Amino acid sequence: MRSVHFHRHGGPEVLEYHDLPEPQPGPGQVLVRLKAAALNRADLWVRQGWPGLKLALPHIPGADGAGTIGAIGDGVEGLAEGQRVVIDPSIGCGRCEYCLAGQDNLCRDWHLLGETIPGTYAEAVVVPARNVLPLPEAFDEHAAAAAALVFLTAWHSLVTRGRVQAGETVLVVGASGGVNTAAIQVARLAGARVLAVASTPEKAKLAETLGAEVVIDRSRDENWAKAVYQATDRRGADVVVDNVIGGTLPHSLRAARKGGRILTVGNTGGPLVEIDNRYVFGKHLSIIGSTMGTLREFATVMGLVFEGRLRPVLDRTYPLSQAAAAQEFLAGGQQMGKITLAIG
Repeated sequence: MRSVHFHRHGGPEVLEYHDLPEPQPGPGQVLVRLKAAALNRADLWVRQGWPGLKLALPHIPGADGAGTIGAIGDGVEGLAEGQRVVIDPSIGCGRCEYCLAGQDNLCRDWHLLGETIPGTYAEAVVVPARNVLPLPEAFDEHAAAAAALVFLTAWHSLVTRGRVQAGETVLVVGASGGVNTAAIQVARLAGARVLAVASTPEKAKLAETLGAEVVIDRSRDENWAKAVYQATDRRGADVVVDNVIGGTLPHSLRAARKGGRILTVGNTGGPLVEIDNRYVFGKHLSIIGSTMGTLREFATVMGLVFEGRLRPVLDRTYPLSQAAAAQEFLAGGQQMGKITLAIG
């Protein structure tokens, strides 16, 4: 099968495009012949590598994907070859106490597709049968792939971990990436008033189209924490969604109200920050982290996507063979939503 993969860590130049052996599904697994994959920041970090990351090389990146079932392993029921599906990239073992309790994103042997196991930059991928969800007949594979990881992540963070309530004020730091465009919509669906911080006028406009009532363009107003206070009658935001962290967390702590929650699922601006702890204890703040979500949550949030109540934002599509160019565009930070790869 054709795939994009790497034999060593480094820049986009380490990505290769040629044949690798096609995987075969084992018991409880299915092979998905992919039509679309979607990029995430994790793809860049995996390619670059980090201390302690151990991969079987060559490694195929990519968490998100949608396509058709091409083969079915022993013991799989309720699915058929040729069926169109989208993949839940959060892979639990299905056996530990967390998986058995329905908390599979806390699995003792948890994997993210494309991070520590082969991913979706390929013509085919093998995943547990429980990790595929049938697509409605007319639903586009690229939209499904673009939605999967980011809406699952935003839903678990805001609804399950953050317990966002109707009438609360939610500040989303960043307005154009996949998770943040999802977070704006999930917060609005929950009945919250949404504020957003954008880095350009174009990204500010995108946030407005997704439902943000107030958008602060930090290219024009660097002191956006003060602007949040002014927009909330000097109260601050009930919930701050900060997935940038590096360079933004000090502002987020100031922008939150007393008793507020800071939600984070990532660190596109860098993982290491200094915290002025006076804001944390003085304002009774909670910093709440999470990763991905459960199988049940995936079915719930993708159902809302299929109904059109949540919509993935698609920026552009590259052929699989140009995955390196797609990653370079993602690294530049100018995307307006999700970047996808056309496969087959």
